[in-house]
Amino acid sequence: MPTRFLNVSPISQAIKPHTAVTTPDVDLAASRVYFDFDNTITTFDVLDAIIEQFSIDREWVAYEEAWRAGDIGSKECLEGQLRSIRCTRESLTEYLSTVTLDAHFKRLLALLQDAGIRPVILSDSFTFFISSILRNNNVKGISVYANRLRLYEDRLIPSFPHTNHLCSHCAHCKTNNFSSSGTAEKSIIYIGDGLSDVCPAQHADLVFAKSTLLNHFKKAKRYCVAFNDLGDVYNYCKEHSNGSEKEGSCEAAKVSRK
Repeated sequence: MPTRFLNVSPISQAIKPHTAVTTPDVDLAASRVYFDFDNTITTFDVLDAIIEQFSIDREWVAYEEAWRAGDIGSKECLEGQLRSIRCTRESLTEYLSTVTLDAHFKRLLALLQDAGIRPVILSDSFTFFISSILRNNNVKGISVYANRLRLYEDRLIPSFPHTNHLCSHCAHCKTNNFSSSGTAEKSIIYIGDGLSDVCPAQHADLVFAKSTLLNHFKKAKRYCVAFNDLGDVYNYCKEHSNGSEKEGSCEAAKVSRK
């Protein structure tokens, strides 16, 4: 299957600038939390798997390579890749029913909800896929911002309501949805792994990263907390969630937003 991610690094490989501490505390009550979906809440890239599973040719590969090389944005890539897909609603629904979530997601979600947080999913995939998977796994109470999809006969017709017309890099401008989905005064916690997470993560105050996103933060020498699965994120929040204002808190270690 196509892959947009590099090797996962262990949680011990937290990336930090010279001015930041190793383990900043997290004041959950004063935070907004955003998740990527594919390969973050799920254990693999569902969108990539669907493209490979239901494509009638290999033309999607050229779009994937052009996107990875930076020659086209994800909107053009997705439009091209979805043109190769042929499937019925029934076959797609059946496939989505087989997708499970990271084994630790529900307890992390419960921890956040107990702290009064309504987490948000920001994805460059499609709400049809995400909502179906969440419903199949009995997950409620989480908002989803993603691209949209219409099924017409055996074709998937995409639309992109969250495009930033000033930037062609992403089909869904996740950063724009920071301001539209919560209180600006709160700190932003971002959890993700891929290329579409790079921009929003740079505007967050605390980032949990793996794969491509982690490698980006390594190269940029920016602080983040590496994770393998959401159990690492859960444990970190449990261990460092005390709302402290002391040196070493999330407030002290936040990166500047642009």
